[in-house]
Amino acid sequence: MLEKFQMDGRVAIVTGAGRGIGAAIALGFAEAGADVVISARTDSDLADVASQITAIGRRAVSVPLDLASADPAALVTAATENFGRLDVIVNNVGGAMPKPFMNTSVDDLVGAFSFNVGTAHALCLAAVPEMLKNDDGGSIINVSSSIGRFAGRGYLAYGTAKAAVAHYTRLAAEDLAPRIRVNAIAPGSILTPALGYVAQNDDMRTAIEQKTPLRRIGEPDEIAATAVYLASDAGRYMTGKIVEVDGGLGAPNFALPIPDL
Repeated sequence: MLEKFQMDGRVAIVTGAGRGIGAAIALGFAEAGADVVISARTDSDLADVASQITAIGRRAVSVPLDLASADPAALVTAATENFGRLDVIVNNVGGAMPKPFMNTSVDDLVGAFSFNVGTAHALCLAAVPEMLKNDDGGSIINVSSSIGRFAGRGYLAYGTAKAAVAHYTRLAAEDLAPRIRVNAIAPGSILTPALGYVAQNDDMRTAIEQKTPLRRIGEPDEIAATAVYLASDAGRYMTGKIVEVDGGLGAPNFALPIPDL
């Protein structure tokens, strides 16, 4: 059974891989036997992750890119020129600054959609032709969010964009079946640098933990384990699904303290 979780001989691209969830996924893939192309805006972050991948015994290629403006085809080229194939992509790049409703402009909304959905689609368009060259096709994993499913004050642009990522996943899975599987992971509160300030505030951390059925904040490697499942043969009968890794949330566990209008 465990061999189904192995990714030996496979090549993956992970965006937003300089730290947090993206770095954990890249390292998880390497531990499972894959070679990895990693991308982020900060070269020094990538160098650190790449060194950890090589220490595991796998190969890594770092491609510093700001996918808000750069062509993701460079990532596909890096995979094929260095490793000769491409099997898995992880669209982890995304985000948007939280704001109150009346401070959220149309440009904020459009920008969040472009950064979260547009970047994913652009990489998919570049990657799918190469993935189709494989006998066993490939796997696409998008990173959504629990705020794409629940409503929380302050997250209009981000939550709308992440909800779009989830439905994009379902629609792309239909279009690309049966050769390529497309799934998404919807994390809850995960202890990444982006959420690091929570760890420094006992009241905030306690409030989030108490609203989470498992009574704790998640770790990046718990998202990575799910990604390995979806990318490997263990998940070969899953497509078009949103896997919620959120400690059992039935309601949002975090929202900005924005007063009523």
